[in-house]
Amino acid sequence: MKLKSLLAVGIATLALTTGAALAEPIKIGIAAEPYPPFMSPDAAGNWVGWEIEIIDAICKASELECVITPTAWDGIIPSLTGKQIDAIVASMSITEERMQTIDFSDKYYNTPTVVIADKSADITATPEGLAGKILGVQASTVHQSYAQQYFTGAAEIRVYQTQDEANQDLASGRIDAIQADSIAMADFVASEAGACCEIKGAVADDPAILGLGVGVGVRKGEDELREKFNAGIKAIRADGTYDEITKKYFAMDIYGG
Repeated sequence: MKLKSLLAVGIATLALTTGAALAEPIKIGIAAEPYPPFMSPDAAGNWVGWEIEIIDAICKASELECVITPTAWDGIIPSLTGKQIDAIVASMSITEERMQTIDFSDKYYNTPTVVIADKSADITATPEGLAGKILGVQASTVHQSYAQQYFTGAAEIRVYQTQDEANQDLASGRIDAIQADSIAMADFVASEAGACCEIKGAVADDPAILGLGVGVGVRKGEDELREKFNAGIKAIRADGTYDEITKKYFAMDIYGG
């Protein structure tokens, strides 16, 4: 199924066409900031990546007509509750705190959280290893919450609006380390921009903060829509579509145990 870019009021959206003919398309909120390899705009402005292909497949399997709607990350939950979008598909972890405001589908992936730093740096993914260091995290993420809980001995926890900004500051030496998702960081350190750095290790897990995997966020009470997403996730896992898409981007299973 081909994804076509739409432009509306200066915001790029992407039509995910399925065979369903619903009265209103489901507006899928993604983070407007690039987050490769999960999602990012290509040279033509079309949103591409693993997560874009996965939600396309989920919508097709669920017989939903979906439209991608880029939304600023720090306002994505208010956009959902305020009905500017109908669902969130943006690598959002399922956490107890978020579940007080919105509901989630079943998980569609679950990967570890890691710390990365310059290859020469004597840094580990522990409170002791980050003591006195400047640690970068993205705003309004589980990584910010985790760092503020466990890495209080850092000289500073510097908060960025986008992951790309944090990556740039690490590469330029303005901060000592970053905490983020392992897959996103593996993609970064494999790039020319991230050649300076390496993954120093995974942080100790805390499901209460880091969550139970990544799911589709929906408004409270919209159980029918949530179950449609659940059915779509189950279907693409069963028929091989999930693995087929994943192998294009990753050399490992990212669904998690």
